[in-house]
Amino acid sequence: MRKYIEKYPIIMIVIGVIGISLSSIFVKLSSAPSSVTAAYRLSWTVILMLPVVFGKKNVRQELIQINKKEMILSFISGLFLAIHFVLWFESLQFTTVASSTTIVCTEVIWVSFGFCLFLKGHLAKKAVGAISVTFVGSILIAYADSTVGSMQLYGDVLALLAAIAVAVYVLIGGVVRKQVSTTVYTFIVYVSCAIILLVVCMFQGYGLLAYGWSAVIVGVLLAVFSTILGHSIFSWCLKYFSPSFVSASKLCEPVVAALLAIFIFNEMPTILQILGSILIVGGVFYYSRLEQGS
Repeated sequence: MRKYIEKYPIIMIVIGVIGISLSSIFVKLSSAPSSVTAAYRLSWTVILMLPVVFGKKNVRQELIQINKKEMILSFISGLFLAIHFVLWFESLQFTTVASSTTIVCTEVIWVSFGFCLFLKGHLAKKAVGAISVTFVGSILIAYADSTVGSMQLYGDVLALLAAIAVAVYVLIGGVVRKQVSTTVYTFIVYVSCAIILLVVCMFQGYGLLAYGWSAVIVGVLLAVFSTILGHSIFSWCLKYFSPSFVSASKLCEPVVAALLAIFIFNEMPTILQILGSILIVGGVFYYSRLEQGS
């Protein structure tokens, strides 16, 4: 099975898309503040990873032997992931699932810029065209419900800032993953992210036990489906695909999330949202073909 997945890593991209698409749904169902929900998510993720990290000798040794530079970069990556979670979860309190997830997925634009500016990467004209198409699709979906009011705009701005934050996280991951395994890298990132979020909750005066079992359950669901079967998988995929392609693949998230929101929250998409979804899927598919040289 492992050899089959490594031969066809695109399978993991699909699983990752489904995992992250459930994230906005779970967050909408939570009654706890954004920072508390995020803290639960990362804390449960760390707990679930402990048997894997400390149960395997080679993983323990790699964790102990990791150099200072990679440790620092992983910690910085965790910081930006924490910023992303807080901003994005908060945006979902003010705007729709479709708008929030779509705007967050414009991270591909910021990753591409960062990849070219800081990592000396290069994007072919066709790749830029494919990314532009997905960006236009994202704009159409966001515009479809941007006329609701100022609070909707506030939610959209938070989602945009969350997109920039997660783009930094992806770019750093692309650098560290060249030398560090997925398990060790994600564990360090999630531990640092969880600590940061717990500190944020403390300064905000939020008690983790003040929001009932629903907050705990949502945290578990987010940890299992959205982090381990979502972000961790995308970190694994950075070994086989460029940071730009991994981020472009995530643009499928608003499509899947919007479909789920129809049945769960009765958030019916408009014609513009449907058109935007078609552009996103088409752009991502074309970009994936270019990335794989097909």
